[in-house]
Amino acid sequence: MVNAGSSSIKCGVYGAERGERVVGMHCDIRAGSCELVTSRGDGSVGSEQVPLPEAGETAWQSAVRTVLARGVEVAGGPVIGVGHRIVHGGNEFQEPVVITPAVLTEIEKLVPLAPLHQPHGLAAIRGTMACLPDAIQVACFDTAFHAACPPVALRFAIPRRWHDAGLRRYGFHGLSYESIVARLPEVAGGLPDRMIVAHLGAGASLCAIRGGRSVATTMGFTPLDGLVMATRCGEIDPGAILHLIRREGLSPAEVEEMLWRESGLLGVSAESGDMRVLLESENASAAEAVELFCYRAVREIGSLTAALGGLDTLVFTAGIGEHAAAIRAEMSRGLEWLGVAIDSRANASHGPQISLPGSRVAVWVIPTDEEVVIANHTRRLVSRLQGDPSPLQPGRPTASRP
Repeated sequence: MVNAGSSSIKCGVYGAERGERVVGMHCDIRAGSCELVTSRGDGSVGSEQVPLPEAGETAWQSAVRTVLARGVEVAGGPVIGVGHRIVHGGNEFQEPVVITPAVLTEIEKLVPLAPLHQPHGLAAIRGTMACLPDAIQVACFDTAFHAACPPVALRFAIPRRWHDAGLRRYGFHGLSYESIVARLPEVAGGLPDRMIVAHLGAGASLCAIRGGRSVATTMGFTPLDGLVMATRCGEIDPGAILHLIRREGLSPAEVEEMLWRESGLLGVSAESGDMRVLLESENASAAEAVELFCYRAVREIGSLTAALGGLDTLVFTAGIGEHAAAIRAEMSRGLEWLGVAIDSRANASHGPQISLPGSRVAVWVIPTDEEVVIANHTRRLVSRLQGDPSPLQPGRPTASRP
């Protein structure tokens, strides 16, 4: 399993029979090097600096090859299949697929819709193919979980021809939401009918889930929409973008750079896109960025509650959601009208349940595990391919969700 993010690569090696994780690896990429952290099944953890002589996407491919080679070495066995997290699946892919040249071409066409992530996912695929040419490669899409949304939740109010051409809401972080849907029953003793999951990290979104299926989410056509993020603006009036181009003279490329890489927490604080830095800062602009982050999330939770017709459970996950008690507390204060009441001690210790017994809404902190979801999809798809290869010949995507 390979999960290529915007600044890191996660890799896990899982057993083909029972799906247990043999080794997990996390690589933080910095200029010229890769900090490689390895956790083995026996509980031991190691860390090392690995030089990366290349730059750009070549560096990502080099990092993937390094991580995979070390993972295979530690695991001590052949690799049958490799699953990849791909952020955007567009109209073409609404389920995991075996990667063929034709599939790779379609994934590459979607780079403009997820420029912070899609190129790294492609680099990871190519690096893996070079390192493990005989392994079956599988793409798992962040957009697939939201394919079940009602059509009205996916449509923009634009001419039909553009909707028919694929200009609609897709939603993202689907692998994370799928992970929470699978994990919550183990922790809470059952899956609530109406819940909202807050995936809060450098990329942030919310998802309204009913009966285990997505019904609405805050991200749209691209991962730029919705909540305030580390460097992404989130929701913005399209007229403001037209103003920047027509009146201020910015080029589309300049506007794109600003909205994706210079906005969000970084843009508002003029200090950092890292929530940890902002929470420790004494600058008024940092406090304003944190306030806006929480305000927008609370407002959108209200919107998604309306889409669900009520709310039974709220789950915090991802980097900020799992580790920033102050953010959870501030958001919970903004949701008292909804019946949210949290235990300050439980919140400070990061849960797993942080709501008080009398809270009308159960509130949980649950770590997301996209890697397990990817590994499970890959194992099932590879098993199907080995059992009946005819439907999955190279060049043909899978016909149904594994």
